[in-house]
Amino acid sequence: MVRSVAVIAFPDISPFHLSVPSLVFGHTESPDTAPRYRVTICAEDPGILPTNAGYDIAVRRSLDALVEADTVVIPSWVPDRRPSDAVLEAIRRAHGRGARIVGLCLGAFPIADSGIVDGREAATHWHAAETLARRHPQVTVRSDVLWSDLGDVVTSAGTAAALDCCLHLVRSDHGVSAATALARRLVLAPHRSGTQAQFIPVPVREQDGEDEIERAMAWARLNLSEPVDLDHWSRVVLMSRRTFTRRFRERTGSSPQQWLLLQRLDRARLLLETTELGVDAVAVESGFGSTASLRLHFGRTFGISPSAHRALFSAGSSEQSTADRSRV
Repeated sequence: MVRSVAVIAFPDISPFHLSVPSLVFGHTESPDTAPRYRVTICAEDPGILPTNAGYDIAVRRSLDALVEADTVVIPSWVPDRRPSDAVLEAIRRAHGRGARIVGLCLGAFPIADSGIVDGREAATHWHAAETLARRHPQVTVRSDVLWSDLGDVVTSAGTAAALDCCLHLVRSDHGVSAATALARRLVLAPHRSGTQAQFIPVPVREQDGEDEIERAMAWARLNLSEPVDLDHWSRVVLMSRRTFTRRFRERTGSSPQQWLLLQRLDRARLLLETTELGVDAVAVESGFGSTASLRLHFGRTFGISPSAHRALFSAGSSEQSTADRSRV
């Protein structure tokens, strides 16, 4: 089933932010892959819109496009400009009928203005987080994550994090294998681990020569099926456990254990989608050791069991879906 995506354009929009959802959702993993999304650009007042890059764009569809959209994307915003009542009402109506609302970067502002995240959380660019929190004290503003996924509302940090967020949505909709293939075609990292803390200007020591933490991460990825003891891991790059943990958090924004868990979960998802290994074998190959441990962490993180994930996103199911679409 092809999912429909409506992207809201507005005067003085950044062409880069507008292009991100078009690029990710409008692309396919390969020339032979059937499209997974249908992308429509719309605006409150269709026609010629100015951009902040000095040239204009032509938008043909109105906000009526939101009525048929599975996902509504607001690619950034002008924080000092309050959205019109028409835009806010269109967001509320789309959300009310079950559409997923996505705010990229400063797109969190009109989402917060609409009220659909009152009492909840929203992510935005760290530079604008204080402004958003001051304007909407009822919203928990996250400036420490690359994206926040509430299921019905997804918001992201700034600029490049919008790409990460859109790839995350592809991964959620169609599985790790599809998202990885698409990322490879776009020459993007399939899954960028870390937080906005990496990009907030704080005094950190300059890196000289080799990036030891990157080397440690590469070593861990090659040894995911084995127990990775923190003391052993730190000795791989000739560091004390304490120094390694501190440097790892500075480099990635998370603890070594948290990062390692995400790598193992991604490995498990990929094995479930692309192989016929039993769940017990997947648990061993991804480093969880036992099926019970895999099920616990998988369910806690993704809200679904490994077996159910395989049924949804297995390679066989994807190929069958593509074949079914080609016959329609």
